[in-house]
Amino acid sequence: MSETRNPDSPAAARLDEGLPDLDPAIRTLAMPADANANGDIFGGWLMAQMDIAGAVAAIRRAQGRVATVAVDAMTFHRPVMIGDLLSCYATIVKIGRSSMAVDIESWVQRRHTGKAEKVTQGRFTYVAIDETGRPRPVPKE
Repeated sequence: MSETRNPDSPAAARLDEGLPDLDPAIRTLAMPADANANGDIFGGWLMAQMDIAGAVAAIRRAQGRVATVAVDAMTFHRPVMIGDLLSCYATIVKIGRSSMAVDIESWVQRRHTGKAEKVTQGRFTYVAIDETGRPRPVPKE
């Protein structure tokens, strides 16, 4: 389910300031358990959050179960730090018979400043699967 924005709410305005004008597929907080000794969040944790965000979009479009089959591109622009609020935005850019390519951008709002920064982007491929795990066609709409 997508987060509903109330543009009249001062808190909502601060929360979204500087971020893309889209509803995030997911939004989560970077915690100490997700960080290395320097306080930077592990790239694998960030990649997992992006995979979840892409799956949210793919599941909606496929109207059911999907499996990640590829990470076609991944670029880390800036580190994520403990306490940063991470928002992942997913856009389906290509639909095949059973597969979907999803572009995902991850943005943070910095814990201490509230400044929004794009931290990663990538393209993930998902395949619609049936109850036995076999590929199935993506519905036309």
